[in-house]
Amino acid sequence: MPSQDDTPYLDALRAWAERDPARLHVPGHKGGAGADPRLLDAVGKGALSLDIPALMWGIDVGVEPTPFAEAQRLAAEAWGARRTWFLVNGASQGNHVALLTLAHRGDRVVLQRNAHSSTVDALVLSGMRPTFAAPALDPELHVAHCLTPETLDSALRDTPGAVGAAVVSPTYFGAIADVAALAEIAHSHGVPLIVDEAWGAHLAFSDELPAHALALGADLVISSTHKIVGSLTQSAMIHLGHGDLIDEEVVDRCVTLVESTSPNALLGASLDSARRAAAVDGRELLGRTLRALADTRNGVREVPGLDVLDERLVGAPGVFGYDPLRLTIDVRGTQVSGYELARLLREQDDVHVELAGENVVVAVFGMGEDASVTGARLVAALHRAVETASVEERDPEREAFAPPPPWGELAMTPREAFLGHQEVVPVREAVGRVAAESLAAYPPGIPNVLPGERLTAETLDYIQQALDHGGSLRGASDRALRTLRVVVERSA
Repeated sequence: MPSQDDTPYLDALRAWAERDPARLHVPGHKGGAGADPRLLDAVGKGALSLDIPALMWGIDVGVEPTPFAEAQRLAAEAWGARRTWFLVNGASQGNHVALLTLAHRGDRVVLQRNAHSSTVDALVLSGMRPTFAAPALDPELHVAHCLTPETLDSALRDTPGAVGAAVVSPTYFGAIADVAALAEIAHSHGVPLIVDEAWGAHLAFSDELPAHALALGADLVISSTHKIVGSLTQSAMIHLGHGDLIDEEVVDRCVTLVESTSPNALLGASLDSARRAAAVDGRELLGRTLRALADTRNGVREVPGLDVLDERLVGAPGVFGYDPLRLTIDVRGTQVSGYELARLLREQDDVHVELAGENVVVAVFGMGEDASVTGARLVAALHRAVETASVEERDPEREAFAPPPPWGELAMTPREAFLGHQEVVPVREAVGRVAAESLAAYPPGIPNVLPGERLTAETLDYIQQALDHGGSLRGASDRALRTLRVVVERSA
């Protein structure tokens, strides 16, 4: 039986490719022989040779357990799950699976309102009726943290017939929820707790980090393995906990429903390999990265006008723990926005950050990279960016970026709005209408407007301000926000 030091799926793919079999099947590049020369030169024959389709004997079909099944079993063992599924459509697919699974139990769900836009897409797919619970909001940085247990308890009490609750932890900015307490609250109401732990796949592999959601009683956990642990982009996992509130077979059906029938083997192989790295070497790799990031934080604090979010944040509303692999930089002391600072980092030093906002810049570090090198490069670039900003013409009395306004009234379910009779109107004529599409300033991809919510002038002004500062818009048919798709409501 394979151990955590093995990579059964990756090894099976390599053995198959090394036999140089006759590839009388898709894909048309035939392992490289039929590929465009530029693609072959860019990615190499080795990568193309492993692009093997599904349902290949000895890989994912044949004598049980197959190498693919063994790879998923090892992942479940590594994260402490009852069962784990590899996902080739990212953690977005995991959020779709989660709500489709809950929809087998009923149609009411409690959701943290700053959920990822893929959770909103899951509402459209599943037809579920959400009750939104507001996360704690940082009054100074204007970023959303996590859901408190008290808020979840109140939302579940106000939602008769709720069949589940879904929360986010960690957030984009590194805040971690009190998952144990949230699970206890959900279970006291007889419903499962789903945790979108897209940003926390690494938490299971170091005692220096906060505990991960499965270990704290979560029933279903979405894990975006590529973000920190290092599998290929678009690969992820979904983990089933050890409780009895979620049916394993239902999850399996839902994974199949929203998965491509042509899953990319390279994505699965990268999950197998990343799992091995985390399970075998994760403690050492994370320890090294954490030490380097401590030095990087000290370096950032020495840049005039900059500070960092760190363990000092713990104890604030909605912050039970903090993930130190997220480097969130507070830029307010520079009198320039995070958008401007990110532009200078990019233009002057070719340094690209994960997220920029009005008050923060977020840098993400991987589990296995040499963070001392990348951290030093970031600090040097920040010094130059702040120096440049200090001599550029700017108004020290510039108008501050307003905090996000309250969310609009949910007038109908996201599915009803998304599939209902619609029209496209100029954006200013959309005020007071019901949105038929989501509007999410991206990153972080948290919807400012959901399908089914009534649009307000304040919200549209806020989104426009984010675009003016360099953000982008996901979900809208018109990414420039000149027009909006709205529901044609029946007259009374």
